[in-house]
Amino acid sequence: MSDVILEMRNITKTFPGVKALDNVSFAVKEGEIHALVGENGAGKSTLMKVLSGVYPYGSYSGDIYFLGKECRFHNINQSEEVGLVIIHQELALIPYLSIAENLFLGNERSSYGVIDWNESISKTKELLDRVGLHESPNTLITNMGVGKQQLVEIAKALAKKVKLLILDEPTASLNETDSEKLLQLLLQFKAHGIASILISHKLSEVSKVADSITILRDGATIETLDCHKDKITEDRIIRGMVGRDLTHRFPPRDSNIGETIFEVRDWNVYHPLHEDRKVSNNINISVRKGEVVGIAGLMGSGRTELAMSIFGRAYGARISGTAYKHGKEVDISTIEKAISNGIAYATEDRKAYGLILIQEIKNNITLANLEAISDGGLVNEPKELTVTREYRDKLNIKCSSILQKAVNLSGGNQQKVVLSKWLFANPEILILDEPTRGIDVGAKYEIYTIVNQLASEGKGIILISSELPELLGVCDRIYVMREGKIVGEVPASEASQEVIMKYIMTQQEVEVMEQ
Repeated sequence: MSDVILEMRNITKTFPGVKALDNVSFAVKEGEIHALVGENGAGKSTLMKVLSGVYPYGSYSGDIYFLGKECRFHNINQSEEVGLVIIHQELALIPYLSIAENLFLGNERSSYGVIDWNESISKTKELLDRVGLHESPNTLITNMGVGKQQLVEIAKALAKKVKLLILDEPTASLNETDSEKLLQLLLQFKAHGIASILISHKLSEVSKVADSITILRDGATIETLDCHKDKITEDRIIRGMVGRDLTHRFPPRDSNIGETIFEVRDWNVYHPLHEDRKVSNNINISVRKGEVVGIAGLMGSGRTELAMSIFGRAYGARISGTAYKHGKEVDISTIEKAISNGIAYATEDRKAYGLILIQEIKNNITLANLEAISDGGLVNEPKELTVTREYRDKLNIKCSSILQKAVNLSGGNQQKVVLSKWLFANPEILILDEPTRGIDVGAKYEIYTIVNQLASEGKGIILISSELPELLGVCDRIYVMREGKIVGEVPASEASQEVIMKYIMTQQEVEVMEQ
């Protein structure tokens, strides 16, 4: 553990108008799990892209040493050749190819230019066994859950004879069970001498497995903590990340709840491809004026499918049921009609569905309410700029300018742009699907504050989250979903993680846990 496998010295990286990394130094020892933490925009992903060759040598200043040799990577293939493999937050798998085809894509097992499928299948079984994934090598990626796909990515890294594995927010999209499996896998790799760099906003996970923790803030190295010598607490890490103590994870709020403003009754939704599979089964939910209503449940329980089906039938087939607003039936059969009836949906997948990444911040913020900035059917650019600056300041969006492309923002700031878009549409009912996924504690607090502000204005908020502490800290009432059904409803005064988990799990599973 005393030998250094990686050293990055005085790394500086600039983009137009922004210094993303400012003289950062970073070192990893052999066989350790080294966590890299910081707020969104602190420079974590940028540093790893420099390391892996995504940002090639010459586009930054500073030096990289790996296994004692200076490295000047001009592309990601060069870094992988020496055993340095990065797994990005957005998985890089081809959905309609099999596991075996994905594992060796660009790294094919072949003889005389012809793929050796026997060797490919055999090696795939070997690798899947190492990561604990019990699937056929011929299984298509599209038929697997996110947790299993993450294991395929790790198996793919092992196929490249990895010596240092970099994982960027590997558990952001995973439930607690899959997250725990992945963390145990990292510990197994550590036992076999494979070092890992873990980028994560889930500080409980970092504290559980890390040997060292390096904190970045505003593109600079703040400190590196030795988890075997220093007293490490989440509050200690947060203080380094944000430069201050964050004594309360959730802002205080005085609830002022009024009458019911929106509800759906007897709501049924079928899978768009598997016509006999019901994904929402006779759902009845409501939200009142000024109320934050949570929806808890494991991944695959049907939470997102329900939300998207309510939002203009954006998902599902053979949808039936009735929606009511202020006690009157409303037509929400299309997205346009849902928006006109005051409903907005901020998706869990901001990159794929929430933003037009190649467009500027201003275009994204005004997209859902172009009428408000148009004159005679033409966009009034001064109005658009005024609105965008207002929301940039209101939500504290960190950017070089409002003309910056959304793709170049950090995850937390992208999420704020998505929220800005729907706030500008001025909805009465706002559905937030995993609004804080993959963002840091400081940005989370800001989003919770926005939720409180919206509730104080009398809006109804439906909040979907996989993080039970988040639901308990923000919501007035929590629905629990399992297998497409509402299986529980708990007021905040009676809610706890134990109560919600008992609803989420079947009785048999609860009994097994208690033994």
